[in-house]
Amino acid sequence: MKILLLGRDGQVGTALTSLLTPLGEIAAYGRAGADFTRPDDVERLVHREQPAVIVNAAAYTAVDKAESEPEIATLVNATTPGRLAEVAAQIGARLIHISTDYVFDGEKPAPYVEDDPTDPINVYGRSKRDGELAIAATAADYLILRTSWVHSASHANFAAKILELAAQRDELKVIDDQIGCPTSARLIAEVIGRIIELGDAGRPLAAGLYHLTTEGETSRYDYARFIIDEARRLGATLKAERILPVPSSAFPTPAPRPRNSHLSTHKLRTALGQDLPGWREDVLPTISTLVGASA
Repeated sequence: MKILLLGRDGQVGTALTSLLTPLGEIAAYGRAGADFTRPDDVERLVHREQPAVIVNAAAYTAVDKAESEPEIATLVNATTPGRLAEVAAQIGARLIHISTDYVFDGEKPAPYVEDDPTDPINVYGRSKRDGELAIAATAADYLILRTSWVHSASHANFAAKILELAAQRDELKVIDDQIGCPTSARLIAEVIGRIIELGDAGRPLAAGLYHLTTEGETSRYDYARFIIDEARRLGATLKAERILPVPSSAFPTPAPRPRNSHLSTHKLRTALGQDLPGWREDVLPTISTLVGASA
């Protein structure tokens, strides 16, 4: 089985590159080989590779910068994924595409399910929502996996930034009114690998939308406290003694963020026949690796 991985150099792509290798022949491309601002080139690449499965981890993820570059964000996150789905349908490949919690406005007082209406509140979220719609409008055999608050030890993210700041400052102020599910790139890659294995064994997941995150929820503030406490337990020397909760308004950004990013994973867990880890369990390896790298 041939698997085409796009977005090799990002957080999820990096994790996927090693985890997918045992499953078949892997053709993995970063931006240099698959530039999503050039949809014709991406389409030609798929025709040349003729994969059985396409995993799209490529995306424009600069949330604030997208506010001033809506055309580029839309091209990368919507136009090219739609073209990718069209060519996947032409060659009979299954497309696995990664999306985001930012397709929702964050106003629901309970976890979001796949059928909830989308209403993104920033350009990035709209571009990802439009990508979902473009894929769904094709005849492709597709899976769209929405995830949230992705972390790893290999790329910039909230966990890495908190540890960096905690090593430099006596006091940190962290937003306490944004709720979500921290999810490791490793977990996303492992679940995608499991999905591919099931398909290869003749038990494919039904096409459509799924939410892929850890279980439970936390605020950015409580998440930061957990990261710092765990890092200290592992021996990290950190200056931060005061971690103060503040509202989102204390850190205004060009792109507003949804307050509630908690995604229900019931549909995916049922389809896989397995549970997903809690967010604390899932983030521990990331913290451990970050602490070890800074020692």
